[in-house]
Amino acid sequence: MPEAKIGVIGGTGLYNIEGLTDIEEVEIDTPFGKPSNKLIVGRLEGVGIAFLPRHGWGHRIMPTELPVRANIYALKSLGVEHIIAVCSAGSFKKDIKPGELLIPDQIIDRTRLRVNSFFGEGIVAHIPFADPFCPDLSQLIYQAAQEVGAKVHLGGTYVCMEGPAFSTRAESRLYRSWGVDIIGMTALPEAKLAREAEICYAVIGCVTDYDSWLERSQPVTIEVILSTMSKNVENTKRIIKLAVSRILGKRECECAHALATAIVTVPEAIPPEVKKKLALIIGKYVK
Repeated sequence: MPEAKIGVIGGTGLYNIEGLTDIEEVEIDTPFGKPSNKLIVGRLEGVGIAFLPRHGWGHRIMPTELPVRANIYALKSLGVEHIIAVCSAGSFKKDIKPGELLIPDQIIDRTRLRVNSFFGEGIVAHIPFADPFCPDLSQLIYQAAQEVGAKVHLGGTYVCMEGPAFSTRAESRLYRSWGVDIIGMTALPEAKLAREAEICYAVIGCVTDYDSWLERSQPVTIEVILSTMSKNVENTKRIIKLAVSRILGKRECECAHALATAIVTVPEAIPPEVKKKLALIIGKYVK
């Protein structure tokens, strides 16, 4: 199986990475089922990259149905240590405009129908999640975005909603009153599962609209989002190309050892089949 140190998860509008060489399609089965799509593995700027279209080719999987555990596990099995996740987002602030980018540093979970952990079934772990996005990777992406000329904001709170419907005006005004910056449907449970897998994870939020708090004649529509997203995608591709060449092998962030003190179940109490199932995730801590 090929190896890749960097994973890119493409959201709405980002279905491929241009400039990849030595391309190979990899089909992976995981203990959590199949990922959203075959992974595209290749080299970009001389660096091993694994690309996964989050919603599958043709955008056929809605946010609630995403096989996120399989997606993160599959990337981990290829050796991925950093994930750059791209998503569309609505803005709650007039100075975060459609067509701009925001790299969040905080998140609020408003999902309710998703499995959000690799653990359970006889093993308990409590990861540190105070800082849900890797600060080192986020800073690197921000610098790359500035250099390619994108209008980008560093830091902010992302509220992750269940979907697939967009917010009501009342919900949107509530989130805005909380001081939230952007809203999306996909950063969770991706961020939690990436942390459990000890993978650095950062989001490029591509702002497509002002959500529904802003009074206007027409509510948010998918046509508006797709039109704006197509412009954001070109900047995002340039950012990824520049960023991947700067990601270093040695990691100093807490992501790299998030499980070191997180597993509270004594090893002898963990069912053997669970140890086997999670070997890729817990193997360096539990034998």
